[in-house]
Amino acid sequence: MKLQIWGTWLFYAILIDLGDAVADELSLPFDRISLEMIYRGLYHFGVANQKGEATDPVKYFAARSNKDLGIVKPKRKNNIKLIVAPFRRKQRNTPEFFFSAKSLTYP
Repeated sequence: MKLQIWGTWLFYAILIDLGDAVADELSLPFDRISLEMIYRGLYHFGVANQKGEATDPVKYFAARSNKDLGIVKPKRKNNIKLIVAPFRRKQRNTPEFFFSAKSLTYP
């Protein structure tokens, strides 16, 4: 059991290191790199390595021809605050700006 836990932690550390190296190669922040897709892409790198097409995993994942592996996460849109008040201009700075449970009346 301990061997499995140590093996998992060791593989995770290697995956983090590989993701950091790919981020440096692409000049991107680390949080833009998908570790899941690097993990899934290791199979493709292994096949390319066996065919003699790739020797360095960092260069392989950073190559433009392998963009379809999805290593780089797409940028997310900014969160927009949802206004649920019926008359938002009148209620902008009041406590009733958002509906609250106490404002509901039950029969």
